[in-house]
Amino acid sequence: MVSPRITRRLLENFSAHIPGGGSSNGHREERLQRLTARERQVFVQVARGLSNSEIAATLYLAEATVKSHLGRILQELELRDRVQAVVFAYESRLVHPD
Repeated sequence: MVSPRITRRLLENFSAHIPGGGSSNGHREERLQRLTARERQVFVQVARGLSNSEIAATLYLAEATVKSHLGRILQELELRDRVQAVVFAYESRLVHPD
């Protein structure tokens, strides 16, 4: 497991090198439009590195509901796992390092 401090530094470094615009950015935006408002909220929390239980507490959801949302998010965005979800969120500029 990678510490949150190191993960944040990696993401800051990664996001500094993301090219802006481009046709793939439009495709990412189209994929994001597939999400419901609640799924988008969950997605942002996933991208910020929160665990399912932390997301559940933050958004006042059951952990099982968070897991359901996450499964649908991965399916709708055509992603394999949480790591791809975080990369997608940063590439889409949905989240930025604090």
